[in-house]
Amino acid sequence: MTSENSPSLSKTTKDILNENGIKLNKNLGQNYLIDKNKRDQIINFGNITKDDVILEIGTGIGTLTIELAKRAKKVIAIEQDEKICKILARRLKDEKIDNIELINDDALKVDFPYFNKIISNLPYQISSPITFKFLDYDFDLAILMYQKEFANRMNGEVGTKDYSRLSAMLYFRCDVEKLADVSCESFIPKPQIDSTVVKLTPKENKISDDDFETYSKFTRALFQHRNKKIRNALIDSRHMIGKIDKKVLKRRLNEIEDETLEEYFKKRVVVLSPEEILFISQKLNPIFKE
Repeated sequence: MTSENSPSLSKTTKDILNENGIKLNKNLGQNYLIDKNKRDQIINFGNITKDDVILEIGTGIGTLTIELAKRAKKVIAIEQDEKICKILARRLKDEKIDNIELINDDALKVDFPYFNKIISNLPYQISSPITFKFLDYDFDLAILMYQKEFANRMNGEVGTKDYSRLSAMLYFRCDVEKLADVSCESFIPKPQIDSTVVKLTPKENKISDDDFETYSKFTRALFQHRNKKIRNALIDSRHMIGKIDKKVLKRRLNEIEDETLEEYFKKRVVVLSPEEILFISQKLNPIFKE
């Protein structure tokens, strides 16, 4: 335990877990924050007002949840573990907190009620799919904690090892800002890697939903083969874009008479900018339809 850890938060967390016979499973992303200073810092990053409805994914025993509720109009709290959810429900009842909507379900499978901000210490094993799901919703800002390596990929520069489907997808939807690192010593059980708190702010001049849907399909397909040339990557992952026979797709690609596209076909996926991927998706989407 580091000097910045709050004995009270650490002790409270451990006492609640021990009293209920809970053994956390870090393989399920159950790493609980026990550093009061970092918890308060995360909450402060959200600039919460009494008009805000906060979405929290992976509430655990309420380390963030209860403090968020003191500042916000309402908290939508989603926790998949039934036993943990019941513990939190009892805490809320004991502390007479009535502005939290507690949902015991899989955050990847439920439709989110209305919210305007997201503040979460996310279960690390769902970091990627839950982040993509957030992009389907309108919100003012998100303050999210990820494993440090994952956070680095969110802002990966074109051509680098951190450039990925994740960074390409976020590019047209959100500005990504790293706010603070959080030591692995700040959690129980202690994870193997440090974490990073990230702020996502939706972009105002984002591409249309239809264009983004098409771009999303192509990005997913291309980054399955990030080191292959574009033409080969498209052929190998054609099933992610549309229902088309391999021979038919090869013929259609060979029939293209567009010098820009022909030059792109010779490049590897990892060196294409999001704008270039968008251009390719808009130009090629029609040929993937039978």
